[in-house]
Amino acid sequence: MGNYLNKIIALFLIFSFLGLFLIFSLFWYFSNDLPDFGFLKTYKPPVSTKVYDIDGDVIADFSRERRSFVKIDQVPKRVINAFLSAEDKNFYEHPGIDAIGITRAVIKNVQNIISGNRLEGASTITQQVAKNFLLTSDVSLARKVKEAILAFRIEKVLSKKRILELYLNEIYLGERSYGIASASMTYFDKSIKDINNAEAALLASLPKAPSKYNPYRNFNTVKGRKDWVLKRMQDNGFISKEELQKSLNYKIKLKKRDLNIDTSPAFFVEEVRKNLIDQYGDKKLYRQGLFVKTSLNKKIQEVTSSALKKNIILYSKRHGWTGPLYKNYTREKFNQIKKNEKLKSRDFNLALVENIDQNKAKIFTDTDKEGIILFENTKWAKKRITQDLHEGFPKNMEDIFNVGDVIYVKKLKKTNLWSLEQIPKANGAAVVMNPWSGRVLALSGGFDFNLNQFNRVTQAERQPGSAFKPFVYAVALENNYKPNSVVLDAPFVIYQNKDEYKWKPKNYSGRFNGKQLFRYGIEKSNNLMTVRIANDIGLNKINNKAKQLGIYKNTANILSSSLGSGETTLLQITSAYGSFVNGGKKLEPTLIDLIQDREGKTIYKNEKLFCLGCNDSFANEKPPSVEDRYERVFNEDVSYQMVNILKGVVERGTGKKLKKLKLELAGKTGTTNDNLDAWFIGFTPELLVGVYVGFDEPSTLGKKETGSKAALPIFYDIMKELKPNNFIPFFKPPETVKFAKISSKTGRKLSKDQRNSINESFKLDTNIDSYNSNQILREY
Repeated sequence: MGNYLNKIIALFLIFSFLGLFLIFSLFWYFSNDLPDFGFLKTYKPPVSTKVYDIDGDVIADFSRERRSFVKIDQVPKRVINAFLSAEDKNFYEHPGIDAIGITRAVIKNVQNIISGNRLEGASTITQQVAKNFLLTSDVSLARKVKEAILAFRIEKVLSKKRILELYLNEIYLGERSYGIASASMTYFDKSIKDINNAEAALLASLPKAPSKYNPYRNFNTVKGRKDWVLKRMQDNGFISKEELQKSLNYKIKLKKRDLNIDTSPAFFVEEVRKNLIDQYGDKKLYRQGLFVKTSLNKKIQEVTSSALKKNIILYSKRHGWTGPLYKNYTREKFNQIKKNEKLKSRDFNLALVENIDQNKAKIFTDTDKEGIILFENTKWAKKRITQDLHEGFPKNMEDIFNVGDVIYVKKLKKTNLWSLEQIPKANGAAVVMNPWSGRVLALSGGFDFNLNQFNRVTQAERQPGSAFKPFVYAVALENNYKPNSVVLDAPFVIYQNKDEYKWKPKNYSGRFNGKQLFRYGIEKSNNLMTVRIANDIGLNKINNKAKQLGIYKNTANILSSSLGSGETTLLQITSAYGSFVNGGKKLEPTLIDLIQDREGKTIYKNEKLFCLGCNDSFANEKPPSVEDRYERVFNEDVSYQMVNILKGVVERGTGKKLKKLKLELAGKTGTTNDNLDAWFIGFTPELLVGVYVGFDEPSTLGKKETGSKAALPIFYDIMKELKPNNFIPFFKPPETVKFAKISSKTGRKLSKDQRNSINESFKLDTNIDSYNSNQILREY
């Protein structure tokens, strides 16, 4: 008996030794080439970059994942207890792996192997940290051994609090949410500190299978696991029986977080995103949680976007109905396309025409609602042949569309009534800036960002046409011209491009007006006067100034360039107009005021405006002063003279539709050959606004679609909404300018006010009644 017992003991020792040797060998084998986990000491999970407007409201959130970081000391005990009960109740006792849990899992997995089921794990929270940060998610013996080794090592280096902090901030909880803080907002729209036991238990239910237990899709399934977690919390002594019952009875209300992010600044936001990527790279933007303060003014942005959309729609309807998107569709076929993102508009709905009579049409919309279009809401829909040719206005519904047509519609205030709409073929852009700082306050690069992301403020290079003329006249004022100089408006012929061809420009009206005042060339946008002036002062001076202002990079050295035949963007030429308003300084547009990293360290600050003395204590008699750091391109007297001349565009010229606003306004229309592009650049003493309208694929806007008709109304609507209620600022003349009353016909100085007099601005040393040479008066 003794010998038998000794044999058993010997065998047990041998097998124990072999087992220990095997375990030691496995650990030794898998210990080689394990990933370094030292970075976990200082690891900070990726967090989103948030972009703010000038009022501190979020306008964008850039991230690949929904994630927010919360320190372990800020996590409520009930949340920690819920996760410990669900995932690792012995977390504070084990050294990284739970022997009891592993034994239970081994027995269970033997049964799984026999039955062909998926193997189960017995991972502790520490093991999950090792897996999430350092290993793959494959279910294999090798990975489990590595996971255990790493768990042991992590426990020796990191505190339990740090391990738990890493776990709770890194764990995936479904709906693109990583970490408990993000998940709490995703499922309850609450901060993690505000959730109760039931809600904490629901979050703790998710790590096991985020897709299977997704509460938005499978609430009953997750409810069962949530109740199980609550019971485990009671078993572990974390909550009382009364708290358990209360939590089981609590009806969880799911609510997705509503960021309430306005869509009107989509083009602005995209421009900011591209700037950030160019400057800091993709990784920093999407993972390192930048704080980005922009210059966007929400009210101005909303007004700008609304004015642009309204007037592009009006333009589109002026030129008739382009027809349905699709024909001969059934409801079944319509249902297949109604979710197509490429067709979705923020302003209109898709609809299928299902029945027609003379006075109304029955439709089925992409919101699965039936509605009615009355004929009175379609009367604009004359059939378009070209931009200037139409078949006449419709007489009944059958003249417009047929059953099976897919169209765009808009809900009217009256119940169940809709209007016929269409996505404009033409497009446009508008930008609003501070003319003193260059800060972009609003930017709308097109009709609908959802349909087309091409930014016509920054990306569309177009001929500015007459919108370029003020810079020709400004250079002329620098070269001995005066606002009352006399210039000939008469035929002009010259050979261009090394005498290759003869160029004979003409005025838009086709008429000639003889001798005219210098300012008349801007007010009436006269081509022949502009060409004469440019020819007299020399193209090199004009082209150098345009390059200095950033309007053009390179310009052809031909006289037609004085009429705006080069190509520029709306942002570039609008910025250049700022030099008139701000006393002659070159304006560099900026969208970002401040960038800070996740630690609050400032990594960028707009230094173009520098505050002298802002960081010092000061007495009332010596307040801080703001110094701009922009390059001077015009003298103050010349810039103000141009402001005064451009005011004439509003008072007497191509912009006189703006007079009814009764504001201190100045600006210039622009129209290119064949009416391909329409512009209006205008300003008050405080705001600078640029507007462009045209087709992305160059095509005529129509015979009468000038800058005054197509672009100026957008500027008008913006200014109408932003018009100050009381104080209306005025353009302040510099001390280097004097004023005199002159005749609008002859330019001669007047001794008193007369009907056709102009209060003209002159440089201090100007002899008002002297005239330029006859160089600009002779015929060519």
